[in-house]
Amino acid sequence: MAVQVPSKFKSSVIAVALATGGAVLATGVLTPALAFDNAPQTRVEMTVPDFSALVAQNSAAVVNVSVTGKSAPALAWQGVPDSDDEDNPFGEFFKHFPKPPMPPGGKGMPLQGLGSGFIISADGYIITNRHVVDGADKITVKLNDKRQFPATLIGSDEQSDIALLKIDARDLPMVAIGDAASLKVGQWVFAIGAPFGLERTATKGIVSALGRSLPNDTYVPFIQTDVPINPGNSGGPLFDLTGKVVGINSQIFSRSGGYMGLSFAIPVDVAMEVVAQLKADGHVTRGWLGITLQEVTQDLARSFNLAQPRGALVSEVNAGGPAAKSGLKAGDIIVAYAGKPINDSADLPPLVGTTKPGANKTLTVIRAGKEQEIAVTLGQLPDKNPQELALNGPPDDGSPRLNVAVADVPAGQPGAGEGVLVQQVGPGPAAEAGVRPGDILLSLNNQKVKNVAHLQQLVRELPRGKRIPLLVKRGNGALYLAGKVPAAGERPV
Repeated sequence: MAVQVPSKFKSSVIAVALATGGAVLATGVLTPALAFDNAPQTRVEMTVPDFSALVAQNSAAVVNVSVTGKSAPALAWQGVPDSDDEDNPFGEFFKHFPKPPMPPGGKGMPLQGLGSGFIISADGYIITNRHVVDGADKITVKLNDKRQFPATLIGSDEQSDIALLKIDARDLPMVAIGDAASLKVGQWVFAIGAPFGLERTATKGIVSALGRSLPNDTYVPFIQTDVPINPGNSGGPLFDLTGKVVGINSQIFSRSGGYMGLSFAIPVDVAMEVVAQLKADGHVTRGWLGITLQEVTQDLARSFNLAQPRGALVSEVNAGGPAAKSGLKAGDIIVAYAGKPINDSADLPPLVGTTKPGANKTLTVIRAGKEQEIAVTLGQLPDKNPQELALNGPPDDGSPRLNVAVADVPAGQPGAGEGVLVQQVGPGPAAEAGVRPGDILLSLNNQKVKNVAHLQQLVRELPRGKRIPLLVKRGNGALYLAGKVPAAGERPV
């Protein structure tokens, strides 16, 4: 459709075209900013896509997945934020979309849930989210033609939130698999699913961001969109304008449990790698380095004498893990993996996770301001193995220049001999860096802290007026913080 633009509106069109990179969508009456009577008329093409043919082409391959169970935690409404910390925006992520109707009664009563999925082979293999079917006693797949089949769970993977189902059917319609790597921010995408149980619902939007890293999902570089997604869409497909699947709708960000403009999909290439392993072995194996990473901020970059923030900062190296055996150390900044640049900390885990255990890879790291290469043989990602520290003990005086009260970790307790326990934090460098009571201070200015007396010695040796890195153990992980030691003449702390 073409829209005829009168000459007196030309300047408005030019202004809009410049602001949008040259593309102008005419959606109503244009109000002129300036008028030029002698300007020629301009035609503006309408380019909003029509999704009707694409939806009709793919609806038959999208299925409803209903589950029942007696005590499956994943079947209950997961609308409670992961964290009660109001300062943590990621506490608002609703990872599990299905909102099952809760029947009356007490414990042992069946729970029900509903999600979506899509057929990837004519003989009945179906992809959905793991959280849709996790713990289910019975899984039922309903096709677009209203036929229903009991489904067998071939396997599922918690790290990627992918599950593979199989139904006993033949000659089924199936989707075409696209290329998530070819996606660009700003391009159109659409979803088909059953939000709130409303079957064959189509919604559209654009790709808002790529490679998005979310809490506790380090092995998935999510596709962020503004496609309206709600409970019941989970496990359904995300399509591009060629009608091919580019993602699996998995998570939303919400304060109410409903759509608020942010949706996240698992890239289809990640999903298909998982599916191949589930189909062959029933489980997924991943490469493992045995390190904890954090982002390199501007302050941390300065404290490590980097010209600009880049790479993934190693905040912890697991004893006996592949990285420790290869000589990787806390404080190393990984800037390349097997020749592939690492610009952000989120870039590394997906690369490591898709590498087969036992493979030999080269890490390029910055250590003490110099680049060097470290060869490492990847291990296999183990099952969850949380480490706990007993955070108790009598308070003791810390350094007046950090303004913290610390104590040695009690002997015999996990973590003993690994730094000092922060009991209190007053105004000063430690507080400004983000140190909290309960943290275990592991190193100061790249020097390992042995005990309280050693910390006091290290503090006395700190360079005045300089930024320094502090490594703390917090919960089950470790992270670097950047603090600044007051210069001579600055207020005492």
